[in-house]
Amino acid sequence: MSFDWPWALTALLVAPLLLAVRWWLNRRRKRVAVTVSSVALIRTALPGPVSWRRRVPVLLFLTGLLALAAGLARPQATVAVPSNDTSILLAIDISGSMCSTDIAPNRLAVASDAARDFIEAQAGDTRIGLVAFSGIAGLVVPPTTDRDALLDAIDTLRTARGTAIGQAILTAIDAIAETNPNVAATGVDLGEAAPGALGDYQPDTIVVLTDGSNTTGVAPVTAAEQAAARRIRVYTIGFGTTEPAPMVCTADQISDDSYFGRRSRGDLPAWTGRSRYLDLDEEALTRVADVSGGRYFRAEDADELTDVLADLPREFGLHEQDVEISVWFALAGGVLAFTGVGLALWWNRVPGGPAPGTTTPAAFRRREGSLSG
Repeated sequence: MSFDWPWALTALLVAPLLLAVRWWLNRRRKRVAVTVSSVALIRTALPGPVSWRRRVPVLLFLTGLLALAAGLARPQATVAVPSNDTSILLAIDISGSMCSTDIAPNRLAVASDAARDFIEAQAGDTRIGLVAFSGIAGLVVPPTTDRDALLDAIDTLRTARGTAIGQAILTAIDAIAETNPNVAATGVDLGEAAPGALGDYQPDTIVVLTDGSNTTGVAPVTAAEQAAARRIRVYTIGFGTTEPAPMVCTADQISDDSYFGRRSRGDLPAWTGRSRYLDLDEEALTRVADVSGGRYFRAEDADELTDVLADLPREFGLHEQDVEISVWFALAGGVLAFTGVGLALWWNRVPGGPAPGTTTPAAFRRREGSLSG
């Protein structure tokens, strides 16, 4: 908990000041001498033992004053709240191995379908960006709420040679920096602030979906350290099975730089390559997630991939934020103070006569006469 106006905490002194005034008045009252003719009269006039009913209202009232005084300092609590300015950068692997048919019809087709479902399921105010990477990484669609533009872009994904996971993360960071002024671009030197990266996580998140290992460019862990320095979490998804399967991609899934070369521009509906084993670097993907504060997931079929993407918003849909809670202090303080006053009036009420323990003048004279007689 923190306070926006910490100097206002001086108002907490009101409770001890009231206690000091009460002590001073009681002490002054004791100094007043009263002359009486009988010791018995003094014993009769003295009040009995202090009841717990006299202490409870005072304690409630003072506690209420303390809560009200603390509320003046505008206390703030760090809580997890939904973010309305979230940007999700979805980085999809389009390397040649995504043509593998171990997940029918092939990995790229399944990944594209899952990405479409993910995009359509997000809230309308959530910005989503699309990064595609093979031997190089490129920003296909900057963070936007235009779902149609994102869905159209997925239809244009084409496989190519190489896998640059680290570069994809850096590209996603730069895309976030364009829309979030609190995030520095990858070319900016963060200085001494980089290792510690003080502060809460940014509402922006990077999701990397790949079926392989980094083959070119910056190392994924190095890129993850850059994300961590900017308080951006990276979630990684390893996709594919361990069973070897032939690579089959349709003509519209192959670029000029693919394993199949320019033959993809022919009239044939598909091209087939040799069987490939899964070359997934789970250790590196796990390390990327751990370094940046994200999480690693494994998906071996279409259903698992869809489930992983569907559950992701629960992981990063909330972010920590300082929320002022002074209204709760004021409410609690008011309730306690009024409860204390109410109990004091109720327990000391006089139903048709003097309160218990009090002595009227007539009764005092009768007692005095009986004692003197």
